[in-house]
Amino acid sequence: MPETSPVARSLHERSIVVDAHNDLLMTCVRQPVAEQGRYFREHWLPQLHAGGVGVQVLPVFIEAEFRPDGALRQTLRMLEAGWRIAEHCADEVRLCLTGAEIDDAIRLGKTALVLAMEGCAAVGTDVELFGLLHRLGVRIASFTHFGRTMLADGSAEDGAGGRLTASGVEAVAACEQLGIMLDVSHLGAASTDHLLELATRPLIASHSSAYAVRAHHRNLTDERLRAIAALGGVVGINVLANFIDECEHTVSRVADHIEHAAKVAGEDHVGLGPDFIREISDSLSRPGEYEWGLRASRPYIPGLEGPSGLPNITEELVRRGWTAHRIQPVLGLNFHRLFARELGVPGADRAG
Repeated sequence: MPETSPVARSLHERSIVVDAHNDLLMTCVRQPVAEQGRYFREHWLPQLHAGGVGVQVLPVFIEAEFRPDGALRQTLRMLEAGWRIAEHCADEVRLCLTGAEIDDAIRLGKTALVLAMEGCAAVGTDVELFGLLHRLGVRIASFTHFGRTMLADGSAEDGAGGRLTASGVEAVAACEQLGIMLDVSHLGAASTDHLLELATRPLIASHSSAYAVRAHHRNLTDERLRAIAALGGVVGINVLANFIDECEHTVSRVADHIEHAAKVAGEDHVGLGPDFIREISDSLSRPGEYEWGLRASRPYIPGLEGPSGLPNITEELVRRGWTAHRIQPVLGLNFHRLFARELGVPGADRAG
């Protein structure tokens, strides 16, 4: 990728950039406990700074080797790693529990970190554990990954047509009451529709792209894009190569997904959820494991291998004639505004 233009670089630098999904905790938790904070400071902070990331959502994804018996222990390890990182790097980051805390972090020039559950393998059918996860700092939750959990079916199970389980229905109400934002990314089609029927609060798709642009089970149809927008939610566009296009793995093609989602859902309901994979995959002991389901010879898009590539999205939108007034909401303002209204706010305390 060529260097970004001065116009795009300046716009990006003065924007609030929200990355709604980066699995970097997977690499941090593999470091010795005493080294996790230093590793994050030396390895990830420079990349987040280079990408201008002001708010970083940190999903807790539990790999197959820990499921099912070790899922709860690994979840606790990863949550503790998130808090340890925040403590070690308190001069640079803040782990935030509310939108107000995010605002404070941004005002102080710090990167706001938000803990999220991806898959909820630790919960099983024990829905009351969401209360504990909330106390430990979790503010976003998706109920499954590619496969089936005791709460819902993932998108790789679409052929089964599974909706939310009884425990999943109970979990929706529990999370909405606690102020844990629900995330439809990775939910199967029927489970997504079921959640959209039940939801009374805005929800998100932290890292999903547009099915009309690339017909992949991980992407959202126009109907689901509209339904998320109707609830006041935001869709974070994923940049994994195979979800973007079967053959054309370019930043331009990512922008096609952004433009389509903006046209269908409205520009106030589109953000970024890149799901950067190269750094994660290269850091795992079994790199191929994390790439399953992608089936791309190169699962990442050149120029979008990691957080430092985010200005390339700004560059492409500028090239297409988007104004700053349109670009900044996509870069982060839409997620930022939603988090300010909803994140960590108990159901009983909501204004409306």
